[in-house]
Amino acid sequence: MTPIRIRKEFPISRPSPTPTQGKQTHIPDDGTSVAAAVTPPSSASSVVVPGNGWTAADKARGYVALMKLRVVELLLITTVPTMVLAERGWPGWWLVILTLIGGTGAAGAANAWNMILDRDIDAVMNRTKNRPLVTGVLSVREAVVFAAALTVVSLLWFGLLANWVAAGLTLIALLVYVVGYTMILKRRTPQNIVWGGIAGCMPVLIGWSAVTGSVAWEPFILFLVIFFWTPPHYWPLSMKFKKDYAAAGVPMAPVVQETPTVAWHMIVHTVAMVACTLVLIPVAPMGWIYTAVAVAAGAWFIYAVVRLYVRAKHPEIGPLAAMKVFHGSIYYLTALFVAVGLDPFGPSLPF
Repeated sequence: MTPIRIRKEFPISRPSPTPTQGKQTHIPDDGTSVAAAVTPPSSASSVVVPGNGWTAADKARGYVALMKLRVVELLLITTVPTMVLAERGWPGWWLVILTLIGGTGAAGAANAWNMILDRDIDAVMNRTKNRPLVTGVLSVREAVVFAAALTVVSLLWFGLLANWVAAGLTLIALLVYVVGYTMILKRRTPQNIVWGGIAGCMPVLIGWSAVTGSVAWEPFILFLVIFFWTPPHYWPLSMKFKKDYAAAGVPMAPVVQETPTVAWHMIVHTVAMVACTLVLIPVAPMGWIYTAVAVAAGAWFIYAVVRLYVRAKHPEIGPLAAMKVFHGSIYYLTALFVAVGLDPFGPSLPF
């Protein structure tokens, strides 16, 4: 679910190849390594999984890496504050914990399916070449079983422990990310992240429905906030790694369009995003905490994106510094949703 940040893959100790190994191979359907065959670790204390040379610890880290938990944490940051807004107070630890567990499982399943389907281009890109299906620490068969199990368990978890509205919305999010984005849009259009990013907007609807059993205008507005936030969040990352995407044949906007054009589109999306954050104030309605943060953070983020555009148009001014906007977008969304979560408690705060 997608919306997306730089991910440092979990370190996986690779067995040292013998002198006759190291030759690159294709990605076979039975899930053997993208890299060459490897030999078992030399450490006598390692518990080696029979038949593939990887230790049990390597396997465990591989399964965790499939879930891309550093991406999941950003999705959860938007979920809990939305639940607080739905309840107009704390919705209870039990509901929050079960929603976070279900959301982590569902997002992890979507990310695992993404790695399965994208393992060929992951092998080409420097940013993703250490993923477990590329290194061979997990086979495709193991990854498919894991992703399928996570999918089924997370859907049943929401349906049986929360409600079936939340489960249905979770299924929609999975289908949008796995089928809509990964299988259809990602390799075909520079608008891939725009429409594929819908999956990353779904946690606010899921969190709201977990509390109320329904959806309303408030979570839909927050949905639009994340929808318009996703391109100015992800396109700077694509600017940084545009050579990787080009080598992999993925038509991200910064690969197929001029940088000033992409930066201008970022401004348009950012202005629409900030407008949505302000619309929430009378609709919810929101108090002074959210209003102050939405106005101040929105003005700051617009400035950051405009600055990127100016530098894209006039490179002589200085470096593009696209990653500053990428990291800034994460700080912005975090601050905004912290304000969403704190705002219902505003009247009782001692300041």
